[in-house]
Amino acid sequence: MNLRQYEYALAVAEEGSMTAAAERLRVTQPSLSQQIGALEKHLGVQLFTRTPSGVTVTVAGRAFLAEAEIATTASRRAITAARAADGELTGELIVAVHMGLGARQLPQALGELRSVHPKLQVTLHEEPDPADMERLLRQGVLDMVLVHRIPTGCTFAPHPLGEEAYVAVVPTAHPLRAGGAALRLDDLASQGWIRFRRASLLDEYLARLLADGGLSPHTVARASQISTAVRLVAQGLGVTVVPASAVPEGFENLACPLTPALTEPVIAGVRPHPGTAELALLERLDRQTWCGRTLLGIAD
Repeated sequence: MNLRQYEYALAVAEEGSMTAAAERLRVTQPSLSQQIGALEKHLGVQLFTRTPSGVTVTVAGRAFLAEAEIATTASRRAITAARAADGELTGELIVAVHMGLGARQLPQALGELRSVHPKLQVTLHEEPDPADMERLLRQGVLDMVLVHRIPTGCTFAPHPLGEEAYVAVVPTAHPLRAGGAALRLDDLASQGWIRFRRASLLDEYLARLLADGGLSPHTVARASQISTAVRLVAQGLGVTVVPASAVPEGFENLACPLTPALTEPVIAGVRPHPGTAELALLERLDRQTWCGRTLLGIAD
């Protein structure tokens, strides 16, 4: 039993097909089937149920694969650490980012990092809901998180980066924009709102914000991406509130400041005993501008 067999089993589970997994891994299908069979024989359990349309993971398979993912991630980290000691960052850096955070800053920091270390790969888990974030943390596959608050029970060390301002997003010709004054949430209460997928932290934040103000505006649409929500606003479907830096380029004119100002801390959480790659990304994130209002040219 070896890590390559673990990686093969993970690929089969992800693809749901021996043939598709073999193509992805660039091995022959008989060779892959033989390796999976040898792994199942060694473990003494069946990992997959073969069906005419592919394969499904058994209960025992799900238990094994959860640990196999941790093992393969640890192996990649070990390789990365060894090569980093020689000045070369390679391997994979895995980051979870809550909806809207670092929409401009994170790509810039990653671009700077890649220009120095082109062999380093990055996997982003964007907009995980609380249950997904808990699962990723429990599996031990994350190297860093970008959040407003470190999740309860998480052992990641917090590194404050700054604050993220929230802005109202309103159609350009809307009467609320007359005079160019900052808007209150009360001003938006009579408008149709574009909200986000239920259980997302951003939608939970908006729901709490509205409830605290005793407001219950009508929801006209829900989107799973901030960029989609902003585009719906641009077409006159309604209004919304989002992190300022998440407003897509070209739509900055839709952003309006709020009064009183709404801001939330932005925190990078780094796993215990971070490697060189995590510290290198953290250094570049620290150099970014973490005030969305400034990025959009909105005066305080």
